[in-house]
Amino acid sequence: MSQEALYDALLDALYATFGRHAGFRVAHAKGVLAQGTFVATSSASNVSRAVHFQGGSIPIRVRFSNFSGLPGTRDGDPTASPHGLAIRFSLPDGQSTDIVAHSFNGFPVATAQDFLSFLQGIAASVATPPDPAPLAAFLAEHPRARQFLDTPKPAPRSYIATEYFGVNALEFSNLKGERRIGRYRIEPWVGEPALSDEQAAAMPDDYLRDELTTRLSKGPAKIRLVLQLAAPGDAVEDGSIPWSRANEEIELGVLTLDRLISPEAQQTEQQRLDFNPGRLPDGIAPSADPMIEARQGIYERAMGRRRQP
Repeated sequence: MSQEALYDALLDALYATFGRHAGFRVAHAKGVLAQGTFVATSSASNVSRAVHFQGGSIPIRVRFSNFSGLPGTRDGDPTASPHGLAIRFSLPDGQSTDIVAHSFNGFPVATAQDFLSFLQGIAASVATPPDPAPLAAFLAEHPRARQFLDTPKPAPRSYIATEYFGVNALEFSNLKGERRIGRYRIEPWVGEPALSDEQAAAMPDDYLRDELTTRLSKGPAKIRLVLQLAAPGDAVEDGSIPWSRANEEIELGVLTLDRLISPEAQQTEQQRLDFNPGRLPDGIAPSADPMIEARQGIYERAMGRRRQP
């Protein structure tokens, strides 16, 4: 199967699971878009020569989202987790770079082909009539995918008060030519405990959007961008394996969100923005993780389909 055919098959499996909803993403369909600025720490330039890590204020747009491909999914529904966070940095040269992360430390699989089998199994399990056998067979041979599905993912109290993980490793190069491998993590300025299942079930459908609206109406909100560095022996090429929290970490900067995009422009702007984790500037490059290239191709194809009537 060619890479292009593989990407199409992956999208087909997602559409088979969630259906097609014109103008919305095939996954993480429901979201809210905010804007603000990013300011790098003095440590960031020691890690990478990327322009947004050299200091100064960089405009950003941030999209918080629910996992489900159904636009009407309740924020507290179990299928809304893991929640997503996408960040667009608008660089001084007119280009942009993105981070795409979610609120679970790890991806279900290591390769695009395994991702296809995983998604096809899920699609079969929710088909009419359902066929649970393909997913059960896949999970029997892929314990980390089973762990991804089985691990509790409680609903957050706020989009901005939970951790997000960029599960694919990247290579960072500074002006001296020194190279480090790392994964992004986005940390809340002040963490808050997750909701219990009972609390989440009782929350309004759009409580996360409403909470963020209220929070930003009172003033800017901050979150931290952190880089977790690879230690010897870490699985750089496999995003399904989380690294130890004892690894060295470097705070790269602070993202300050000051307001939501206006309600009238939310859907138009969300449809227009094509966040892509493979859009990398000088000073940041792909590692050996094959899902970086795969996600780039899938996201580009998904954007094309989203623009179709």
